Amino acid sequence: MAINKVYDSFKKAVADVKDGSVVFIGNFAGPGGTPFFLIRALREQGAKNLTLVANTAGGIGLTLDYDDHRILFQNHQVKKVIASFPFSTSAKRPSEAEKQILAGEVELELVPQGTLAERIRAGGAGIAAFFTPTGPGTVIEEGKERRYFNGRAHIMEYGLRADVALVRAWKADTMGNLVFRGTQRQFNPIMAMGADLTIAEVDEVVKPGEINPNCVVVPSIFVKRVVKITEKTDFPRHLETDFQVKEEV
Repeated sequence: MAINKVYDSFKKAVADVKDGSVVFIGNFAGPGGTPFFLIRALREQGAKNLTLVANTAGGIGLTLDYDDHRILFQNHQVKKVIASFPFSTSAKRPSEAEKQILAGEVELELVPQGTLAERIRAGGAGIAAFFTPTGPGTVIEEGKERRYFNGRAHIMEYGLRADVALVRAWKADTMGNLVFRGTQRQFNPIMAMGADLTIAEVDEVVKPGEINPNCVVVPSIFVKRVVKITEKTDFPRHLETDFQVKEEV
Protein backbone atom coordinates (compact mmCIF):
# COMPACT_ATOMS: atom_id res chain seq x y z
CA MET A 1 0.00 0.00 0.00
CA ALA A 2 1.40 3.40 -1.01
CA ILE A 3 2.30 5.84 1.74
CA ASN A 4 0.09 8.94 1.81
CA LYS A 5 1.24 11.81 4.04
CA VAL A 6 -1.32 14.33 2.79
CA TYR A 7 -3.57 15.98 5.37
CA ASP A 8 -6.81 17.61 4.30
CA SER A 9 -6.45 20.69 6.51
CA PHE A 10 -3.76 22.82 8.11
CA LYS A 11 -5.69 22.64 11.37
CA LYS A 12 -5.32 18.86 11.53
CA ALA A 13 -1.67 19.01 10.51
CA VAL A 14 -0.66 21.14 13.53
CA ALA A 15 -3.21 19.80 16.02
CA ASP A 16 -0.66 17.91 18.15
CA VAL A 17 2.04 20.61 18.41
CA LYS A 18 2.78 20.70 22.13
CA ASP A 19 3.34 23.61 24.49
CA GLY A 20 7.06 24.32 24.86
CA SER A 21 7.98 23.01 21.40
CA VAL A 22 10.96 24.26 19.43
CA VAL A 23 9.57 25.27 16.04
CA PHE A 24 11.51 25.96 12.84
CA ILE A 25 9.72 28.43 10.58
CA GLY A 26 10.95 28.75 7.03
CA ASN A 27 11.12 32.38 5.93
CA PHE A 28 13.52 34.84 4.41
CA ALA A 29 12.63 38.31 3.16
CA GLY A 30 9.03 37.97 2.05
CA PRO A 31 5.99 35.74 1.68
CA GLY A 32 7.30 33.56 -1.14
CA GLY A 33 9.03 31.13 1.18
CA THR A 34 6.87 31.54 4.29
CA PRO A 35 4.42 28.82 5.38
CA PHE A 36 1.63 31.34 5.91
CA PHE A 37 -1.26 28.90 6.32
CA LEU A 38 0.64 26.65 8.71
CA ILE A 39 1.57 29.65 10.85
CA ARG A 40 -2.03 30.79 10.90
CA ALA A 41 -3.17 27.31 11.89
CA LEU A 42 -0.62 27.23 14.73
CA ARG A 43 -1.95 30.53 16.01
CA GLU A 44 -5.47 29.12 16.04
CA GLN A 45 -4.22 25.91 17.69
CA GLY A 46 -2.75 28.01 20.51
CA ALA A 47 0.36 26.09 21.65
CA LYS A 48 2.22 28.24 24.22
CA ASN A 49 5.80 28.82 25.41
CA LEU A 50 7.21 28.11 21.97
CA THR A 51 10.82 28.63 20.93
CA LEU A 52 10.80 29.91 17.37
CA VAL A 53 13.82 29.52 15.10
CA ALA A 54 13.66 31.65 11.95
CA ASN A 55 15.64 34.13 9.90
CA THR A 56 13.48 36.96 11.26
CA ALA A 57 11.09 37.31 14.18
CA GLY A 58 8.28 38.30 11.84
CA GLY A 59 6.79 41.63 10.86
CA ILE A 60 10.11 43.36 10.21
CA GLY A 61 8.75 45.39 7.29
CA LEU A 62 11.42 44.40 4.79
CA THR A 63 9.03 43.66 1.93
CA LEU A 64 5.26 43.26 1.98
CA ASP A 65 3.12 43.78 5.05
CA TYR A 66 1.47 40.43 5.67
CA ASP A 67 0.71 38.11 8.58
CA ASP A 68 3.82 36.00 8.99
CA HIS A 69 4.94 34.54 12.34
CA ARG A 70 4.46 37.93 13.98
CA ILE A 71 0.93 36.69 14.68
CA LEU A 72 2.37 34.11 17.09
CA PHE A 73 3.94 36.94 19.08
CA GLN A 74 0.71 38.91 18.92
CA ASN A 75 -1.05 35.87 20.40
CA HIS A 76 1.61 35.61 23.14
CA GLN A 77 2.61 32.06 22.20
CA VAL A 78 6.39 32.65 22.14
CA LYS A 79 8.82 32.50 25.05
CA LYS A 80 12.07 32.61 23.02
CA VAL A 81 13.16 33.42 19.50
CA ILE A 82 16.42 32.45 17.80
CA ALA A 83 16.87 34.71 14.78
CA SER A 84 19.25 36.80 12.68
CA PHE A 85 16.96 39.80 12.07
CA PRO A 86 14.60 40.07 15.05
CA PHE A 87 13.78 43.79 14.87
CA SER A 88 11.87 45.97 12.44
CA THR A 89 13.66 47.84 9.68
CA SER A 90 12.04 51.04 10.99
CA ALA A 91 12.45 52.35 14.54
CA LYS A 92 9.10 54.09 14.08
CA ARG A 93 7.32 50.78 13.45
CA PRO A 94 8.64 48.26 15.97
CA SER A 95 7.52 44.70 15.40
CA GLU A 96 5.52 42.81 17.99
CA ALA A 97 8.51 40.60 18.71
CA GLU A 98 10.71 43.67 19.17
CA LYS A 99 8.31 45.14 21.72
CA GLN A 100 8.16 41.91 23.71
CA ILE A 101 11.93 41.37 23.58
CA LEU A 102 12.66 44.88 24.82
CA ALA A 103 10.05 44.48 27.56
CA GLY A 104 11.74 41.28 28.77
CA GLU A 105 8.72 39.14 27.89
CA VAL A 106 10.49 37.13 25.17
CA GLU A 107 14.07 35.86 25.25
CA LEU A 108 16.22 36.60 22.19
CA GLU A 109 19.19 34.60 20.94
CA LEU A 110 20.81 36.59 18.14
CA VAL A 111 22.66 34.46 15.58
CA PRO A 112 24.43 35.65 12.40
CA GLN A 113 22.55 34.46 9.34
CA GLY A 114 25.23 32.16 7.97
CA THR A 115 25.82 30.68 11.40
CA LEU A 116 22.10 30.14 11.87
CA ALA A 117 21.86 28.29 8.56
CA GLU A 118 24.86 26.11 9.43
CA ARG A 119 23.55 25.35 12.93
CA ILE A 120 20.28 24.14 11.40
CA ARG A 121 22.07 22.15 8.69
CA ALA A 122 24.39 20.61 11.27
CA GLY A 123 21.47 19.58 13.44
CA GLY A 124 19.85 17.81 10.51
CA ALA A 125 23.13 16.11 9.61
CA GLY A 126 23.71 14.84 13.14
CA ILE A 127 26.66 17.16 13.79
CA ALA A 128 26.68 18.18 17.45
CA ALA A 129 28.87 21.30 17.11
CA PHE A 130 31.31 23.10 14.84
CA PHE A 131 33.75 26.01 14.86
CA THR A 132 33.15 29.18 12.83
CA PRO A 133 35.26 32.33 12.31
CA THR A 134 32.11 34.46 12.56
CA GLY A 135 31.71 36.23 15.89
CA PRO A 136 35.04 36.24 17.78
CA GLY A 137 35.53 39.54 19.56
CA THR A 138 31.83 40.45 19.44
CA VAL A 139 28.84 39.91 21.72
CA ILE A 140 28.16 36.74 19.73
CA GLU A 141 31.19 35.12 21.41
CA GLU A 142 29.98 35.53 24.99
CA GLY A 143 29.96 32.21 26.85
CA LYS A 144 31.37 30.24 23.90
CA GLU A 145 34.56 28.28 23.45
CA ARG A 146 37.29 29.89 21.32
CA ARG A 147 39.95 28.04 19.35
CA TYR A 148 42.48 29.04 16.73
CA PHE A 149 42.77 27.34 13.35
CA ASN A 150 45.57 28.44 11.01
CA GLY A 151 46.08 31.44 13.25
CA ARG A 152 42.47 32.62 13.01
CA ALA A 153 40.06 32.75 15.94
CA HIS A 154 36.94 30.57 15.77
CA ILE A 155 34.08 30.07 18.20
CA MET A 156 32.10 26.90 18.80
CA GLU A 157 28.43 26.78 17.85
CA TYR A 158 25.99 23.96 18.51
CA GLY A 159 23.79 22.29 15.93
CA LEU A 160 20.09 23.12 16.14
CA ARG A 161 17.19 20.69 15.96
CA ALA A 162 13.49 21.30 16.38
CA ASP A 163 10.45 19.41 17.52
CA VAL A 164 8.46 20.79 14.59
CA ALA A 165 9.38 22.40 11.26
CA LEU A 166 6.81 24.42 9.32
CA VAL A 167 8.10 24.69 5.77
CA ARG A 168 6.93 26.02 2.43
CA ALA A 169 7.52 24.13 -0.81
CA TRP A 170 6.18 24.36 -4.34
CA LYS A 171 5.36 20.73 -5.04
CA ALA A 172 5.17 17.44 -3.16
CA ASP A 173 4.14 13.93 -3.97
CA THR A 174 1.90 12.03 -1.60
CA MET A 175 4.94 10.32 -0.05
CA GLY A 176 6.40 13.69 0.99
CA ASN A 177 9.20 14.31 -1.54
CA LEU A 178 9.57 18.09 -1.86
CA VAL A 179 10.46 20.45 -4.72
CA PHE A 180 11.16 24.13 -4.00
CA ARG A 181 10.97 27.28 -6.06
CA GLY A 182 12.41 30.80 -5.73
CA THR A 183 12.86 32.02 -2.15
CA GLN A 184 11.43 28.74 -0.89
CA ARG A 185 14.97 27.43 -1.43
CA GLN A 186 16.39 29.45 1.49
CA PHE A 187 15.89 28.02 5.01
CA ASN A 188 13.08 25.60 4.17
CA PRO A 189 15.15 22.62 2.90
CA ILE A 190 17.60 22.54 5.81
CA MET A 191 14.81 23.08 8.33
CA ALA A 192 12.81 20.23 6.81
CA MET A 193 15.72 17.88 7.51
CA GLY A 194 16.31 18.99 11.10
CA ALA A 195 13.01 18.41 12.89
CA ASP A 196 11.25 15.45 14.44
CA LEU A 197 8.00 16.49 12.76
CA THR A 198 8.20 18.30 9.43
CA ILE A 199 4.99 19.69 7.96
CA ALA A 200 5.07 21.07 4.41
CA GLU A 201 2.70 23.63 2.93
CA VAL A 202 2.65 23.19 -0.85
CA ASP A 203 0.97 24.46 -4.01
CA GLU A 204 0.77 21.14 -5.80
CA VAL A 205 0.47 17.49 -4.77
CA VAL A 206 1.14 14.74 -7.31
CA LYS A 207 1.34 10.97 -7.30
CA PRO A 208 4.61 9.14 -6.57
CA GLY A 209 6.74 8.95 -9.69
CA GLU A 210 5.44 12.21 -11.17
CA ILE A 211 8.35 14.25 -9.80
CA ASN A 212 11.67 13.86 -11.58
CA PRO A 213 13.99 12.37 -8.91
CA ASN A 214 16.70 14.84 -9.96
CA CYS A 215 14.43 17.68 -8.86
CA VAL A 216 13.73 16.40 -5.35
CA VAL A 217 15.44 18.67 -2.83
CA VAL A 218 14.12 17.12 0.40
CA PRO A 219 13.46 13.37 0.30
CA SER A 220 10.27 11.99 1.79
CA ILE A 221 12.06 10.36 4.72
CA PHE A 222 12.33 13.79 6.36
CA VAL A 223 8.71 14.84 5.81
CA LYS A 224 5.83 13.58 7.95
CA ARG A 225 2.89 15.68 6.72
CA VAL A 226 1.90 17.57 3.57
CA VAL A 227 -0.96 20.05 3.16
CA LYS A 228 -2.04 21.53 -0.16
CA ILE A 229 -2.99 25.21 -0.36
CA THR A 230 -6.57 25.57 -1.50
CA GLU A 231 -7.28 29.27 -0.98
CA LYS A 232 -5.84 32.53 -2.24
CA THR A 233 -4.11 35.12 -0.10
CA ASP A 234 -4.68 38.84 -0.32
CA PHE A 235 -0.96 39.38 -0.98
CA PRO A 236 1.28 37.97 -3.74
CA ARG A 237 3.42 34.95 -2.94
CA HIS A 238 5.82 35.33 -5.89
CA LEU A 239 4.52 32.30 -7.76
CA GLU A 240 2.46 34.11 -10.40
CA THR A 241 5.28 34.85 -12.84
CA ASP A 242 5.74 35.07 -16.59
CA PHE A 243 8.03 32.06 -16.74
CA GLN A 244 7.37 28.41 -16.19
CA VAL A 245 9.65 26.36 -13.98
CA LYS A 246 10.67 23.20 -15.82
CA GLU A 247 11.80 20.01 -14.20
CA GLU A 248 14.87 19.16 -16.23
CA VAL A 249 15.55 15.57 -17.12
